[in-house]
Amino acid sequence: MNDYILEMQDITKVFPGVKALSKVNFKVKRGEIHCLVGENGAGKSTLMKVLSGVYPYGTYSGNIVYNGREQQFKSIADSEAAGIAIIYQELALIPELSVYENIYFGHEIMEGKVINWNQTIVQAGEMLKKVRLNINPSTKLRDLGVGSRQLVEIAKALSKDVKLLILDEPTAALNEDDSTNLLNLLRQLKEQGVTCIMISHKLKEIVTIADTVTVLRDGATICSMDAGKQTVTEQEIIKYMVGREIENIYPKREKIDIGDVCLEIKNWTVHDTKSDREILHNVNIKVKKGEIVGIAGLMGAGRTELALSVFGNTPKYKITDGEILVEGEAKKLTHPKAALEAGIAYVTEDRKGNGLILIQDIKYNMTISNLEKLTEGIVIHENEEINVANNLKKSIGIKAPSIKQLVGNLSGGNQQKVSLAKWLFAEPKVLILDEPTRGIDVGAKFEIYSLMNRLVEQGMSIIMISSELLEVLGMSDRLYVMSEGTITGELTAQEATEQNVMALATRA
Repeated sequence: MNDYILEMQDITKVFPGVKALSKVNFKVKRGEIHCLVGENGAGKSTLMKVLSGVYPYGTYSGNIVYNGREQQFKSIADSEAAGIAIIYQELALIPELSVYENIYFGHEIMEGKVINWNQTIVQAGEMLKKVRLNINPSTKLRDLGVGSRQLVEIAKALSKDVKLLILDEPTAALNEDDSTNLLNLLRQLKEQGVTCIMISHKLKEIVTIADTVTVLRDGATICSMDAGKQTVTEQEIIKYMVGREIENIYPKREKIDIGDVCLEIKNWTVHDTKSDREILHNVNIKVKKGEIVGIAGLMGAGRTELALSVFGNTPKYKITDGEILVEGEAKKLTHPKAALEAGIAYVTEDRKGNGLILIQDIKYNMTISNLEKLTEGIVIHENEEINVANNLKKSIGIKAPSIKQLVGNLSGGNQQKVSLAKWLFAEPKVLILDEPTRGIDVGAKFEIYSLMNRLVEQGMSIIMISSELLEVLGMSDRLYVMSEGTITGELTAQEATEQNVMALATRA
């Protein structure tokens, strides 16, 4: 492992109004797992898009040396032909096609001018064995879970005879078991000679799997750490990522002033409207003013279904029993607008798909939740809208040149802040945060945790749903644990330990 499969030299990439990469140098040894880390907006994904040809030769300055030869990739097809494959957080698969069709989509096994489907199915089966996914290649992709789909994407890359595999946040949407399985697969691929570059914000995973860790900050290379020569710790990575020490990633509130019950959910029972299957059974929750209440549980426990049904998403969910009280007054929340009028807002776990309009700017996304406040008749007071957006941008710390920046061009952490700002402008009494820090870096997480503390200190109530158990334990004043659509326990901050929560989540 003394030679380098990849050397990126003095890579500079400029977008209108912002320098995304500034003379970045990045070297990867052959046959290693190399983790690339940094805050959102540090330039990680941009650097990989330069490497893979998404940003073609001529749109950046600097050199790419791959397998000892200088490369000038003008498209993804060029980099794939050289043995480089990139897998993004949003998987490039087609749900309605079978697994074998997805694996060989775009590079079909041909016999003359006809696709050899029998050989395709056989070869797809071999690729599935390589990624240790024991399913029928004819299975429709839509019938697989997220973890299995991730493995199909890797099988697709291996079918192209990949030598350098790039994974952008591969475990962001996976549960703990699927994440462990994926990391073990990367170790197996390493033994088979495949070099891996992994972008991740999960530092716990990085320190267990990385041979080398390279840190980017503000579009520049800060350092590379060889795990074979030094002990690489989470705290050390954080220090280089954010440029300062963060002693406690979960900031403590200066003042804890818990008031009366603000939201009460009683005997909440919900059916799925398509299957008529009961997905929530007799759920009872109380949230007090100035309190952060966590909701923990394993995948499929019903946490998001609870949030969406409370937020008035009745086309998808049928409420068969129960009631909601806001400040002691019963509310009938038949649609999201009714929930907002009652003082309940919901920040979705899927900011790109359901939370934001990516082709619109920051100002548009922030003010859309409460436009009535800015209108007179049918006229929007534009100056007032600009002032509101600028104030929210400043108070939440959104890093962007202006409020006219398209949201789709922002980093994940800044997109999450816009999603939060949108609902804060609606001035809710209760804010439901569903996976509020998914896919964002440790610095942005700290900023969102600090914002949550400020909001509850001002009297807001927060419900936080998270798959990261340490996050729930670190931020909650009190928490509920769910399993199979019901509440299995309520714990105070003092009672809440990883063992207690997992025992309730698994009904041990």
